[in-house]
Amino acid sequence: MPRTDPPEVPGVLTAADVAATARSIAGVQEASGAVPWFPGGHTDPWDHVESAMALTAAGLYDEAEAAYDWCRRTQRADGSWPAKLVGGSVEDPTTDTNFCAYVAVGAWHHLTCTGDDEFARRMWPVVRAAVELVLDAQSERGELSWARGSDGAWVGEALLSGCASIHQSLRCALALADHVGRPQPDWEVSLGRLGHALRAHPEAFADKGRYSMDWYYPVLGGAVRGRAGLDRIRGRWRDFVVGGLGARCVDDRPWVTGAETCELVLALDTLGEAGAARELLAAMQHLRDPDGSYWTGHVFTDGKRWPEERTTWTGAAVVLAADALSRTTPASAIFHGEDLSVGLAPVGAGCGCDTYVTGVPG
Repeated sequence: MPRTDPPEVPGVLTAADVAATARSIAGVQEASGAVPWFPGGHTDPWDHVESAMALTAAGLYDEAEAAYDWCRRTQRADGSWPAKLVGGSVEDPTTDTNFCAYVAVGAWHHLTCTGDDEFARRMWPVVRAAVELVLDAQSERGELSWARGSDGAWVGEALLSGCASIHQSLRCALALADHVGRPQPDWEVSLGRLGHALRAHPEAFADKGRYSMDWYYPVLGGAVRGRAGLDRIRGRWRDFVVGGLGARCVDDRPWVTGAETCELVLALDTLGEAGAARELLAAMQHLRDPDGSYWTGHVFTDGKRWPEERTTWTGAAVVLAADALSRTTPASAIFHGEDLSVGLAPVGAGCGCDTYVTGVPG
């Protein structure tokens, strides 16, 4: 399979810099293929897939495929994964819908980069089972419960950032379904209902407005774009962005975090705001360690890094942001989603309101 050089963003990150970050992620990967947060730390399915995507973007295909093989081997019979594993042992058995759905984004990303049809065929049953599980948690209005309780019932709370991420996962799952010749029209309707809930029903979601993820994820996940997306980002820019340092995780804490900053970079890029995105990627480089890994965050009132850990998923977010800004790999625009489905939502379906739309408003 053809491989490109690692991404680079002139004046911010060289290809060698990005390659070092990818190697720092691969260096933490366990023999099983799992990518924990840091050596000896826990693995969760979402961040594991994010790390696999970074490995692919940097050309480390063997390591990425080992990570996806881990997903295939550890998927439970119902299509889920435990929320937390340490050294292969389950530490938290919770089924988190966003964690489970994200494998679809990773599978589509890897296929787009490599063109490996055999990989697509191997991953399709994994993605199908995960999506079917996740959609079982969807309400008539469109939002999805964030987790399943120990009694087997879905909890009655939906999270905006998680549902926005699932929106992107469903779009990628539909693309994979079409690629392997297994179209899923029911998923199209579910995607449309979810997109509508994200755009028109804020009351459907728990109030987590303190967190920057609830601010930018509806844009990053593809539900809100165009003028509405720009208005959303500009409306709370001063609440979350700290000049020269990056983006806060929480609006009332003096703490900037690398992953949130890079995800905001990706969201800005989807809106055509490449200049602001590049500035933010440059601003968060104070978190870079000499070996290419990245510290999770920085408390700017006392100049301390906190927590005192360098996380694989922070480095992964940097690699994906660099790829998006440089347009290096065939999957660099995966969050733009220009070729991905926007779903279908029949008028009057679901919640009963008359504001359903097909597609994403400008």
